[in-house]
Amino acid sequence: MCGIVGYVGRHRAGNLMLDGLKRLEYRGYDSSGMAVLTANGLDLVKRTGRVKNLEEALTESQLGGSLGISHTRWATHGDVTEANAHPHLSSDGKIALVHNGVIENYLGMKKFLVGKGYSFRSETDSEALANLIAYHYAKEPEESGKNRFLESVRKSLQHVEGTYGIAVICTDAPDELIGARKGSPLIIGIGKGENLIASDVNAITHCTQNVVYLNDNEVVHLHNDDFSITTVSSKNVEAVIHQVDWDTTEAELGDYHHFMEKEIFEQPTALENGMRGRFSDDSSTAVFGGLNLSPQELRHVDRILFLACGTAWHACLVAEYLIERYARIPVEVEYASEFRYRNAPLDKNTLVFAISQSGETIDTLAALREAKRKGYRTLSINNSVGSTIARECDGGIYQHAGPEIGVASTKAFTSQIMLCAMVALYLGRLRDLSYGDGVDIVKALKQLPELIRDVLGQSDKVAAIAKQYASYEDCLFLGRQLMFPIALEGALKLKEISYIHAEGYPAAEMKHGPIALISEKCPSVFLATSGEIFQKSLANIQEVKARKGKVICIATEECDIPEDLIDDLILVPECHEIIKPILMSIPVQLFSYYVALERGCDVDKPRNLAKSVTVE
Repeated sequence: MCGIVGYVGRHRAGNLMLDGLKRLEYRGYDSSGMAVLTANGLDLVKRTGRVKNLEEALTESQLGGSLGISHTRWATHGDVTEANAHPHLSSDGKIALVHNGVIENYLGMKKFLVGKGYSFRSETDSEALANLIAYHYAKEPEESGKNRFLESVRKSLQHVEGTYGIAVICTDAPDELIGARKGSPLIIGIGKGENLIASDVNAITHCTQNVVYLNDNEVVHLHNDDFSITTVSSKNVEAVIHQVDWDTTEAELGDYHHFMEKEIFEQPTALENGMRGRFSDDSSTAVFGGLNLSPQELRHVDRILFLACGTAWHACLVAEYLIERYARIPVEVEYASEFRYRNAPLDKNTLVFAISQSGETIDTLAALREAKRKGYRTLSINNSVGSTIARECDGGIYQHAGPEIGVASTKAFTSQIMLCAMVALYLGRLRDLSYGDGVDIVKALKQLPELIRDVLGQSDKVAAIAKQYASYEDCLFLGRQLMFPIALEGALKLKEISYIHAEGYPAAEMKHGPIALISEKCPSVFLATSGEIFQKSLANIQEVKARKGKVICIATEECDIPEDLIDDLILVPECHEIIKPILMSIPVQLFSYYVALERGCDVDKPRNLAKSVTVE
């Protein structure tokens, strides 16, 4: 949450940072601001609302200067006001700071600083840190032989309880930019005659492909032509430079109206990229290069624990069904935010999987660290090379889905399910899944992108159906077995981007409470697949129709559904069970997208939400 971009170099800092903020706006869009050091001192501009409001307020002179920091905010402490927007200045005007995270002891810091004569303009926790750095800067003797600015930041951070990703500049240090992180991601971009700092690699790939990922409790000191990294306790750190291989055009809108639309239609390609090179020569199993666990070690796994939040948690529920069915290994799925505060008993042969698109979700990261602390082997599925979760796991699988900008996850979700299906296949083949069954599954997975293209071809039909239901304020999503997690995901998507109250349930559970909601004003979306439980799903649909509820049915082609039993029908191709959750997700995503469009909602930037949740 929130976006940081900082620059030190020889070019105009404001132009580069503004471009970076636009690329990071999906991380926070309550307000934005920029501070640039010019010959006349710190030039500070802040605006509430979207980055375009900041852009309109900036003058040509305010975009100048070769040192600056900028921020786009997702509010935690204080209302959405210009005073609460970042950057924050110390009351003596020497220090400017942008901050992601939460400083838990800021009230004590603020009380101490007020007693020392420092004043406050905002309600934020971040301003306390700006003033604390100014306080230590004023105390640091100039003749100490140490860098006064760097030492003041380091000493201040030693008093911070909580999380932070910060970028700081000082009026007395016109060619220095300092950053630090603890629990909130921060990335350094290494250029020629310029260096950058950002909270997300998307913000800087248009300037450089060479990046350094900061670890917790590290401080980076940047000049235009060099940089150094130390810990908060002053130990030197050797930087490891990575090269980002993303095509920067992948993070651009192109001919689409919204990033969510673009990412829905990118799913065939995203899944092809995720599968590429990951099947055995005989096409009977999956192959993963980064698990760092031998087949012998994996055969000793007695239980698998999945940790995730939000949409990724729904992907984990699908993984539970698939791994238990095809690999016969018991699986548990935990909300990462709950697991980290529990003392759950786990078998010694438990394997822990963390799933996070960004690789920076703070609850998932904290739960992962708790599992590692207890000695469990850990793996991850994520979409960001170099992310904290990817670096801290024992091994993992990279999604190769490309950058996902829309706040409501689409292609990352289906990519996660696909990789979980491949994990189920791989583990199953290590145990008792037959060669023939493995070949059938691989064939089905390879067919998946083309089948998705077929479903996407029905987008106009889905849009027409969505238009009929855009005025409703309640909706139920119902499905059985593998379709239950997709029902949860469908309800979440509709809530996220259209603000319609929606709930997902196992269809059989409807009679245990949710059926009380059924009326002409509460439509139901049923996810029905052919097979042994189809007749049960049909019975649930009849129960809704008996109570005058409207029914939208998303079903596979072999489902024989009486026309008088439903109001609207969307069919997807008949397919192998292992890929049905992915295929059925596509109409759900399209339905939510078109409902939100019809309601005039901001699809890519839904209210109160941000893309990567990096604060508790």
